[in-house]
Amino acid sequence: MKCDKKAMLLYAVTDRAWIGNKTLSEQVKEALDGGITCLQLREKELDDDAFLAEALAFKVLCNTYHVPFIINDNVELAIKCGADGIHVGQQDMKATDVRKLIGNNIILGVSAQTVEQAMLAEQSGADYLGVGAVFSTSTKKDADTVSHDTVKAICNSVKIPVVAIGGIDKKNILQLKDTGIDGVSVVSAIFASQDITNECRTLLELSKEMTRKESRK
Repeated sequence: MKCDKKAMLLYAVTDRAWIGNKTLSEQVKEALDGGITCLQLREKELDDDAFLAEALAFKVLCNTYHVPFIINDNVELAIKCGADGIHVGQQDMKATDVRKLIGNNIILGVSAQTVEQAMLAEQSGADYLGVGAVFSTSTKKDADTVSHDTVKAICNSVKIPVVAIGGIDKKNILQLKDTGIDGVSVVSAIFASQDITNECRTLLELSKEMTRKESRK
């Protein structure tokens, strides 16, 4: 399934570590109000029934805003809830196997840190790539940093959209302007914010500025 580059502009990834006094659903609603262009639900602790119930509710919410809804890692659950897409890492199920399970009508995102991984993912049926960490990040403390030169090389090596992830916030996002990425994937800069809606509005405008001159054909 072809992935619209515009959906990569501000790609939000959930993290329960930042819930605080709000529910995750309230946070996601605020992010959608702020203009996020894609939502990935990432859950590491919930049991399958709770995860499915949450995914079904978020799928309806995202549909209301016409925003693609992506599930992290759990291919079976993504199929069950009718998610728009599934995202897998290098340590998860192989992209070729995922594509066989989901068919051609569900978006497949794959994490990559090298040109070789990126090209293989594209050949294996990926619709977009998540590349990072482009900055040091508190969300994934074991994540290796990918240089901006490598990010640029990855963007030049594939035809599918590329979204950068890892430690991105409004202070450093424009440092990615010359890399050729199609957008940014953000966790704590959104969900740790006291004003999620306005933070998303700011990040979206910065992402548009970042990609304006570097948008790839």
